[in-house]
Amino acid sequence: MKAKEFNPLRLDVQVFAREGGALQGQWPLEELPRLASSQHEEAAPAGRQVAWSAEGERVERLGAEAQTWLHLKARATVALECQRCLQPVEEALEVERSFRFVHGEAEAEAQDNDSEEDVLALTRALDLRELVEDELILALPIVPRHDACPVPLPMAAEDDPEPEAPAESEARPERPNPFAVLAQLKKGRSSS
Repeated sequence: MKAKEFNPLRLDVQVFAREGGALQGQWPLEELPRLASSQHEEAAPAGRQVAWSAEGERVERLGAEAQTWLHLKARATVALECQRCLQPVEEALEVERSFRFVHGEAEAEAQDNDSEEDVLALTRALDLRELVEDELILALPIVPRHDACPVPLPMAAEDDPEPEAPAESEARPERPNPFAVLAQLKKGRSSS
């Protein structure tokens, strides 16, 4: 008997899990537009690939309905903007997640709040590419940066080394402390 073929863009998760289905492949990064848009403006997504795999599992339970699971792995390398030097920095993203599916959005929301695992609503047409993209976006670093930036960074004013003390002939004239002047004014008012 020929194994059932599954479409990752319209995946019937329940059948996929019941059949113990497995899928894997690669998508060009430009086919994941939200992830591709996170790249540095000088880094083209062309040629970059997102590798992924998915497995379905049905877990039988004594006296209860069987559970539907989807195990997902994905990895990609994207060029983000370094937050120190503003140049492209290569970031390797890797995710490995398992999702338990239940009937209906309300049930998924209720169980997701009380459960350690990720719970999603069962659908007959899950777009696996969209799910992979969501998970990779969640894996993006909050502050991407090089360990050592490839270009020298301009020094900020507070990073400047302490200036040397001026020579005696260059000494600055003493200015009165503005608070001392205020103190004198306050004393003058209280004596009148």
